Amino acid sequence: ITDDHDRALLGRNPHWPATTFSTLAGFVEPGESLDDAVRREVFEEVGVTVGEVTYGSSQPWPFPSSLMLGFFGKAESSDINVDAEEISEARWFTRDEIDTLIASGELKVPGELSVSGWLIRTWHGGDIDSTW
Repeated sequence: ITDDHDRALLGRNPHWPATTFSTLAGFVEPGESLDDAVRREVFEEVGVTVGEVTYGSSQPWPFPSSLMLGFFGKAESSDINVDAEEISEARWFTRDEIDTLIASGELKVPGELSVSGWLIRTWHGGDIDSTW
């Protein structure tokens, strides 16, 4: 999810180290479109309203009959209100902030083999060395 300033929205699961951030994730409800699932999950987890949603990529998921799908979305709001259950922290990152924080060891993002890592690297447009 990106905002009007082209910052990326990343969040942290409460069970992860304080330096580990990723794209948001969720599940599709029965009868729900994929676009609507993206909008609902982002709003439920961080209170950000999402407009345009476009497909990015996919990866196998280790649960039976499951697939991880990655989407890009455009935020219609930038205020963050985390749900405090699934997400303990979320924030907007610029490309420069990601580079600086990764170089200092203050930020880790998923590896390039995960769809989340792919989404982050595609948005970033550069080489990111930090993985978990």
